[in-house]
Amino acid sequence: MAAESSAPPVVVIAVDGAAASGKGTLARWLARHFGYAHLDTGLLYRATGLALIRAGKSPDDETAAIEAAGGLDPSALDDAALRGEEVAAAASTVAAIPGVRAALLGFQRRFAAAPPGGKPGAVLDGRDIGTVICPDATHKIFVEASIEVRAARRVKELRESGADAIHARVLRDMKARDARDRHRSVAPLTKASDAFLLDTTELDADGVFAAALDFIMSRTPSGV
Repeated sequence: MAAESSAPPVVVIAVDGAAASGKGTLARWLARHFGYAHLDTGLLYRATGLALIRAGKSPDDETAAIEAAGGLDPSALDDAALRGEEVAAAASTVAAIPGVRAALLGFQRRFAAAPPGGKPGAVLDGRDIGTVICPDATHKIFVEASIEVRAARRVKELRESGADAIHARVLRDMKARDARDRHRSVAPLTKASDAFLLDTTELDADGVFAAALDFIMSRTPSGV
């Protein structure tokens, strides 16, 4: 009797990095290139923060934040309001709450283990994908850039969306967010020991994608 064939393992690409480092664009491009599902995990925390703002509650309210995270509807990730700076700040605050991270952990791991649409792989970008969410990811990439360049990118992004952005304020907020992300007690932003470090300070999106693709293909020519 012939042995039953088993499905090939799901390929998981973990892309971590600070705000405006270029990780989101890179993750989307990699997902499109390989035909994988993509999850911007930061949207989960933004959606949690937005839910609190709309409910008139503080992002520091742990009980309310955990409740919001536990009841998160996937459709909330499509809300255009998630891109605002107030929501970004709230997301950074709720992301430091252990109960919120625990509530969202299962959502992220299920996405990686069984990508929507039966896709053969998944690309997740965030702050702790390679270290906590998917420590056994097939490929891990840690994206960084100087804070001055990241602030300039965020200002450009905000102005192009029609928002009033002042560079000094964006830079100040980004420094505060970096400090929260890197020094929180649970799942801080840090490079996994086996991750590829990709500095995007002097690279455009095409250059970032090319460098990441070279890394992946050098390890497995098929990308899997």
